[in-house]
Amino acid sequence: MLGISNVDKRYPNGLLALSGLNLDVAEGEILAIVGGSGCGKSTLLRLISGLDTPTTGTVTLDGTPVKEPRPEIGMVFQEPRLMPWLTIDQNVAFGIRHLPAEEQKARVSETLARVGLASHVGHWPRELSGGQAQRVALARALVGRPKVLLLDEPFSALDALTRGDLQDHLLDLWAYDRPTMILVTHDIEEALVLADRIVVMQPNPGRVRIEVTPPLARPRDRLDAEFLQWKYKLLGDLDHASRPPTGDESFPAVAI
Repeated sequence: MLGISNVDKRYPNGLLALSGLNLDVAEGEILAIVGGSGCGKSTLLRLISGLDTPTTGTVTLDGTPVKEPRPEIGMVFQEPRLMPWLTIDQNVAFGIRHLPAEEQKARVSETLARVGLASHVGHWPRELSGGQAQRVALARALVGRPKVLLLDEPFSALDALTRGDLQDHLLDLWAYDRPTMILVTHDIEEALVLADRIVVMQPNPGRVRIEVTPPLARPRDRLDAEFLQWKYKLLGDLDHASRPPTGDESFPAVAI
């Protein structure tokens, strides 16, 4: 469905942000990408979204190279990035302005209801809490009915209670039509709550260090003993991956 093949990304200043990256993401899968600063997580999302292109290698969706933004790929950023001069419903409708007015209205109404903000039509972004603003950002990404939904640390700026609530709500939203979902996060617990598969990345240059598929039933209990075991294991993997290299750090990706 989504293929990332032999991807390198080198910036004009010479920085090699990604090297030899290979990933396949299945239709309807939730993939979490974790790693410290400088491992190329956000760069990878930009390549998948079409906002940037690889230096070498290819990113494909259903066999077609992704070279520019496409309506089948939605994205949610760390900040809601709502336009303050537009109402909530106008913000959500911004990416579907090419559709007939009645279809726009129906889709916006349905999507705001799905994120729990049906009563906020006509309200302004300044009237929202942080959690509500991020729900609007989710609605804006979902209203186009994307096949792939990219999330770049979407809940990192929120308090713990709001973050946990939105993680659970995101799974409910995903279950509605099961888009392929790729989540970048620093939060191992968030990755375990949401993802079918987790990739830990190694920095300088960014590449896959380890890839795991935790056998945890849904819904996932954050206090369950097996959940906590996986959390501590992945925290150790992340800590090791983030340490400065001490010599030859070449290694194959490991799947567990």
